[in-house]
Order: sequence, then C-alpha cells, then structure tokens
Amino acid sequence: MTKVKHTCLFKWDRSDVLRYKEKGNHFKDITRQLLYPGRPELPVQLRYFELAPRGHSTLERHHHVHMVMVIRGSGEVLVGNEIQKLESFDLVEIPPKTWHQFRATAGETFGFLCLVTVDRDRPELPNAEELAWLKQDPKVGGFIRYEAPLTPVGVQ
Repeated sequence: MTKVKHTCLFKWDRSDVLRYKEKGNHFKDITRQLLYPGRPELPVQLRYFELAPRGHSTLERHHHVHMVMVIRGSGEVLVGNEIQKLESFDLVEIPPKTWHQFRATAGETFGFLCLVTVDRDRPELPNAEELAWLKQDPKVGGFIRYEAPLTPVGVQ
C-alpha cells in the first residue's frame, strides 16, 4: 500500500505543485498536483486543482468523463449550459464532449479533487462559432472567461 501523506494545508508528500498548463492565456491563477498517477490495476489519476480568488480553468471539452469533488472553499462551474454553485464536498460529473469551466468566487481559494482515466484525449478549446453559440445565453456569456490561446494547449 502506498500512502501519500497530507503535509500541510492542501499539499501532499511527493506531489509537486505545478502550473495548471504549461502555456496559454486562457486560464488564470490555477495550480495542479498529481496525487495518484494510476496503475494497471486501477488506471485512473487523482489530481488536486487549486484556483486563487477570481481564478478560472480553461473553457474546454473532451471525450472522457471526469468526477470532481470540492474540498476547499466554494466556486462555480459551467457544465454545458448550466452554471452551478459548488461548496465543500459537492460532487459534480463532467460528461464527455461537454463544455465546462471552473471559477473561484471573489474572496476565497477554491480547491477540488479530480478523478480521470489515465488514457484520455486532449482537451478541445472552442472555436469562434462555438464560443458565439455558448454566449447566446446571457448567463453563460457572463460566466465564461476566455481568451483565444496565444500558444497551443498544454498538458492537463
């Protein structure tokens, strides 16, 4: 059995705090830690993401499902065309091929665990037409934080 010890506030032993993605300007103030890299017997990864106040993840979609559990603070998530408030211990499923984005609320850090399969596709960013379609809904348009990336999307 391998134990990954919680060493201090939302940090774990043998888990470096990394930038969310290596390149891009389509996310803000977010880090990631890989807590469990997966094994052949259990081919999933458990990751921890942390957004500073007013931080946000990339607006993206992909073919794989992932499960997210909030463990620090509160925030909001866009899943498809629904915006949901999230608080500690809320669990949310991100279905395949569904646009999604996480945002920290203004005054606090927002952290969540994310479970994904080891073998998965790379995220897709919206093109201009898809972004315009999403923004047709005023609530969704007001929620989305997006700038077209200056460089190719990095590893998530």
